[in-house]
Amino acid sequence: MTEKNNYIEPSIFAGCIDLAQEKIGGKALIASDEFFAEKENLLKPGRGIFIADKFTDRGKWMDGWETRRKRVAGYDWCIVKLGVAGIIKGVDIDTNHFLGNNPAYASIDAIKLENDLSLEALANNNNWTEVLPKSLLKPGSQNIFAVANAGNERWTHIRLNIYPDGGVARLRVFGDVVPDWSRYNPNTSIDLAAIENGAYVIAASDMFFGNKDNLIMPGRAINMGDGWETRRRRGPGNDWAIVKLGHAGILEKIEIDTNHFKGNYPDTCWLEACYADKGNIDNLNHTEFTWTEILIKTKLQASHQHYFDKEILSSGPWTHIKINIAPDGGISRLRVHGKLANLAKETHSKNTAVAGKI
Repeated sequence: MTEKNNYIEPSIFAGCIDLAQEKIGGKALIASDEFFAEKENLLKPGRGIFIADKFTDRGKWMDGWETRRKRVAGYDWCIVKLGVAGIIKGVDIDTNHFLGNNPAYASIDAIKLENDLSLEALANNNNWTEVLPKSLLKPGSQNIFAVANAGNERWTHIRLNIYPDGGVARLRVFGDVVPDWSRYNPNTSIDLAAIENGAYVIAASDMFFGNKDNLIMPGRAINMGDGWETRRRRGPGNDWAIVKLGHAGILEKIEIDTNHFKGNYPDTCWLEACYADKGNIDNLNHTEFTWTEILIKTKLQASHQHYFDKEILSSGPWTHIKINIAPDGGISRLRVHGKLANLAKETHSKNTAVAGKI
């Protein structure tokens, strides 16, 4: 496991994203009770904070979801709409700061919906599937569980059940984004590098100040910490990040946004691309396959949205994009707009790089 900002990211879920995070549209919809602390706290960043002398008119202020002490039979629950639908691999039910008031046990159900339901209909729906059985929780801890019962279904909502009551600081739902490509017009240009379209940042040379995953998040960065930023390079070389596109695509426009990076934006950048099928790329190191330059080394500006279309040297189809920055610095967002390539019919042409040795 690796520790980042006081949060331990489980290495067993490397390559997964938090499908429920607020940042990508996750939302706590309805809860059986939230007397002491609101359900919305479950999906906020970090692990939550504790302020010893902070109280509300209902009791101790807590940075999480906390129900009242149950005096009747039953248990409490909260339904969360995932920010992006996908396959669930694991969960973290974090009881940070909940010591004498954490639930004894928890379980998780999931459901897949094509259309939104009313909150009442959702709460009373009989089609929930248990993906995590009733499991013991530790107080003040990250409670990390692999989810073996979820299968390869494309889930849209989960229900966290706590027994019998108590408080949970944060909920993380680790998994893989699965877009519904049938809803996309193949002639429409989309952001192939967007997390909501199944893109994933598979590697980066450094992310001392800002996580690589920020590159593909929705919207523009809210501050400098909401981007990808490397430490100051004191030796030779340059920094880089590799994005696996959500779908092989034909490139039409690229955006490189240095929003909020003013004294620490990269001096230059250039882009490379490759085509590697899913079966091969998972076990390939970034040095083991062939890259083709698609954007020459280009000067960047501070806190600026840079757009490139005619400058793209080869439109693909491509499956992976490598952004190189020299010598170091911060990029807030990378957008790669293009049309979906038909994998069943596309063949590698003279402007398409193929994967190298396996």
